[in-house]
Amino acid sequence: MDQPKHRYLHVFAAMAIALAVFVSAEESVKPLVKTVKGKKVCTKGWECKVWSVYCCNQTISDYFQSYQFENLFSKRNSPVAHAVGFWDYRSFITASADYQHLGFGTTGTKHTAMKEVAAFLGHVGSKTSCGYGVATGGPLAWGLCYNKEMSPSKLYCDDYYKLTYPCTPGVSYHGRGALPLYWNYNYGKTGEALKVDLLSNPEYLEQNATLAFQAAIWRWMTPVKKHQPSAHDVFVGNWKPTKNDTLSKRLPGFGATMNVLYSDQVCGQGDVDSMSNMVSHYLYYLDLMGVGREEAGPHETLTCAEQKPFNPSSDSASS
Repeated sequence: MDQPKHRYLHVFAAMAIALAVFVSAEESVKPLVKTVKGKKVCTKGWECKVWSVYCCNQTISDYFQSYQFENLFSKRNSPVAHAVGFWDYRSFITASADYQHLGFGTTGTKHTAMKEVAAFLGHVGSKTSCGYGVATGGPLAWGLCYNKEMSPSKLYCDDYYKLTYPCTPGVSYHGRGALPLYWNYNYGKTGEALKVDLLSNPEYLEQNATLAFQAAIWRWMTPVKKHQPSAHDVFVGNWKPTKNDTLSKRLPGFGATMNVLYSDQVCGQGDVDSMSNMVSHYLYYLDLMGVGREEAGPHETLTCAEQKPFNPSSDSASS
């Protein structure tokens, strides 16, 4: 156990340094520019510190600031919320710094980048909401109310993965985080990517908001399977549908992000409530961020109601 804990502390020491730099930054940083193989690449302060074409664009904190985060998640610290004081803007920005040089929130124009942040947070808000029809502020104001499943019904241990991602005795792999993780294999894969032993210590996701956001952004940026696109890819236009995708009514847009992340749990079933709830959060956040829901696109790209799933049934990798 010593080694995983040591690694865990090392990761959070790095986060603390990034946070200290973030707190001291009071205005937008100008990018440093160089040319590599005829292509312009940049770095831009601590938030976009790896040389990348994406770092030549605006970083997330340039267009999405603390007051906007507060508007999107206005009820998360209400006395009746279940994760009071846990989620905050700095944790989100600190987590995003590991992925902005890869294009998260930095792909294309400011308009495109804002839409991606709204889309990602639309998923997060929907999955962590405790809003309901007559809730104060409306049902969409309650995102980030949870950081874990409150009454898990089982341990979510799949013995099929006992050789690759063996369950730790007595540990429950119920939903935790910003895009709640379930099952030992998802904790194992995510932990490998983040270099944190989540298989032995899944509770880390409910103890540190930066790590919880990192796990969610990693899922957003990473294909579920080889030769498939990530949610990021299908949203920002990196993915070109094949003829089979087109016949399956899989089109680039917000709808396809739900297909990547949740497959037939929400897609290909018409306008089911779970899908509509994610769409509603995305549209609400577009409005609050000043982009406007009219920019979300037509129904066939906004939803996945008619799309065939990328990975049917038990192949899905998320809750």
